[in-house]
Amino acid sequence: MNKYILIRRLRGPAFLLLVGIDALLAQAHILGWHQSWPFFLILAGAFALAERAAIATNGVPPPPYPGAPFTGAPYAGAPYPGTPYPGPSAPQAPAADSTSIVPTHSHEFGNDPNGGQS
Repeated sequence: MNKYILIRRLRGPAFLLLVGIDALLAQAHILGWHQSWPFFLILAGAFALAERAAIATNGVPPPPYPGAPFTGAPYAGAPYPGTPYPGPSAPQAPAADSTSIVPTHSHEFGNDPNGGQS
């Protein structure tokens, strides 16, 4: 597994663990909730630093800055991974008479008061 993904997945549980430790310390009257906010900043900074280090070691380019022009997907052949590419020899579905959801003629409902005559 990629180190970057592992670090991203551990972020939520680490903050939850810090909230639990903070609750225990507040219950024991050792450290109050209002005094523990620096620990949350330290944990967020440590995770940000670890993510950047993982990106730097794996050679993954950082995400583009906001407002950067979209260069397109690296492969736009299939709509999702695993889909076979429909080449020119792929069979085509026969064309339907009507592609709309609503019938084009009122007699197609089967309950036309005029008996299908306009």
